[in-house]
Amino acid sequence: MVLCPECENEIDLEEDELDEGEIVSCDECGSDFEVVGLDPLELAAVSDDEEDEEVSKDEKEEDGDY
Repeated sequence: MVLCPECENEIDLEEDELDEGEIVSCDECGSDFEVVGLDPLELAAVSDDEEDEEVSKDEKEEDGDY
C-alpha cells in the first residue's frame, strides 16, 4: 500500500512491477509522481516544468528534430 504524498489517499500500485523513473498518478487528486526509490518505495512530485520538458522532447522526436 502506498499513500499519495499530496492527498494521503491510497494509490493502487503493484510495487514489485515498478521501475525507477516511472511516473505514477494518484486517481484521487490527479498528482503525478516519479518513482525515485524502490526499497523502500519513494515517490517524488513531478513538477510542471519536467512535464513540459518531456512533452517537448517527445514532440521533437516525432518530428525528427533532436
